[in-house]
Amino acid sequence: MSTVTKNNSSSAAPRRVVIKLGTGVLTTGIGQLDTTRIAAVCAEITALRARGTEVIVVSSGAVGLGMGALGLAKKPKEIARKQACAAIGQSRLMQVWQEGFAPHGLTVAQVLLTHDDLRVRTRYLGVKDTLRQLIAYGTIPIINENDTVSAAEIKFGDNDTLSAMVASLVEAQHLVILSTAPGLIDMKGTKEIVPVVERITPEIEAMAGGTTSETATGGMISKITAAKLATKAGCGVFIASGSVPRILEKLFAGRGPGTFFVPSGLPMEAKKRWLAYFQRPAGTIAVNECAVPVLREQGRSLLAVGVTGATGEFAAGDIVNIAGPDGAIFARGKSAYASEEIPAIAEQQGPAVAALYPARKRLEVVHRNDLVLL
Repeated sequence: MSTVTKNNSSSAAPRRVVIKLGTGVLTTGIGQLDTTRIAAVCAEITALRARGTEVIVVSSGAVGLGMGALGLAKKPKEIARKQACAAIGQSRLMQVWQEGFAPHGLTVAQVLLTHDDLRVRTRYLGVKDTLRQLIAYGTIPIINENDTVSAAEIKFGDNDTLSAMVASLVEAQHLVILSTAPGLIDMKGTKEIVPVVERITPEIEAMAGGTTSETATGGMISKITAAKLATKAGCGVFIASGSVPRILEKLFAGRGPGTFFVPSGLPMEAKKRWLAYFQRPAGTIAVNECAVPVLREQGRSLLAVGVTGATGEFAAGDIVNIAGPDGAIFARGKSAYASEEIPAIAEQQGPAVAALYPARKRLEVVHRNDLVLL
């Protein structure tokens, strides 16, 4: 069995880690919790904390537990029914986590999030401060998507993505995604686990597949997407099986079976990460070929002279994508103008533009402090 090589994972205790556990790890069937495994995970997390590591848990399972309580064999398709399952299952999920940590003298804290909680800057900072305080109090934050109220426009989509966002938010050194998958398997080649991924290429993404579980969401595709987000934020990512005994101890000792995704060398500063990975852009601003190197290589603001048009509907202050002449999106930022203002700016009608915007001399469409390259 392939193992994560020691030189790609630190043998010293990491300062802060996020551990995501899938429904398949926590249950033995629909609505049937694997209390033995949960107890083992709690013991491992306690051991990590004893070495000085701060731990945040992202836990799936609420919908599955609700399904079990209601006697449902398949996940409902209707949003309201899924939300009802989550409402029933979430309290049961937290009770199990508290019972698992109680023998170790640890208290858990429930944190339920929607995408808007991380997309809106003030709420993003509020979540960050709350998690910091929960850690300072010595608790174990247990995070889950707030499925009871989440609609399509405010959903993360899956807890893999949520865990990557949380890892970026708290500037964790490692994200550990534990599921029924033993790691990334090279299905077209050796059929073995890929131990280390230096860079997520199209070939790596092609190895991923979905899930057929009645309670799980996503699959390896969502895990690769999460790894891409987290590694760009400077966070190393492990994907491994939650059924392996003492898996956390083995991973951080560099001998655990699974796949390790190497983090990027220079993580973005916090505001740039927020712009890049916590947003759902409302539209796209197109730029000409001269503007691309100015933004990419010179780190300057996007001026009106470089704008050729826009798609989508957005207000001044909304986050937008920035695309080159070929349509490829290469940056993201906060637009100083609404979408209906862009055509006049793009046309560069001299006096007409000045008349429209007399108080804006340089016509900075996106300021460099509010722009990040992707």
